[in-house]
Amino acid sequence: MVETGGLSGVILAGGTSRRIGRDKSQLILDGETLIARTVRTLSALSDDVVVTNTPESFSGLAARLTGDVIAGGGAVSGIHAGLAAARHEFVLVVACDMPFLNVALLRHMASLASGHDAVLPHWQGEVEPLHAIYSRQCTAIIETILRRGGRRIIEFYPTIRVRYLEPEEITHFDPEGLSFFNINSLEDWERAQELAARQG
Repeated sequence: MVETGGLSGVILAGGTSRRIGRDKSQLILDGETLIARTVRTLSALSDDVVVTNTPESFSGLAARLTGDVIAGGGAVSGIHAGLAAARHEFVLVVACDMPFLNVALLRHMASLASGHDAVLPHWQGEVEPLHAIYSRQCTAIIETILRRGGRRIIEFYPTIRVRYLEPEEITHFDPEGLSFFNINSLEDWERAQELAARQG
């Protein structure tokens, strides 16, 4: 079992969304930007929260900031930079546009990490690589993927020890799977505001 004090948190905060037309991390939900909301959530689990991609955009956050070490690989570059910067052996990686992260689910995932290289949820037939825990031991293999131009984080999963989290485990903590809801369009943003109002 990994204690949450021994867990780093990495938030992938990429640039402007073409479909929304502006930086998703700065959208305001319940009076708080998405990036600040995500930092707050991960700070409940970790004493080491890192935001990746464009550190110049995020001054004032209660988190460490780092740019990509190997640029051009999208989310894979962000995961690599976060793992390289993390202070703890296990690293919780999430995207900044997932406003309904579930602390109990994330804590459960952390409890499963020991003895594995990754903890990955399965939801609606898909793996969730941007709501996952990775060991820092994955850093070198992800770097290899980036050096050869790869942009798909899932391509190295068959070579590592993965603990998959199945839907029946997830629904115990998050019956609707809102943890995996992310904002990719204006319609998603409208839905996020409706969900936040319902939760409030």
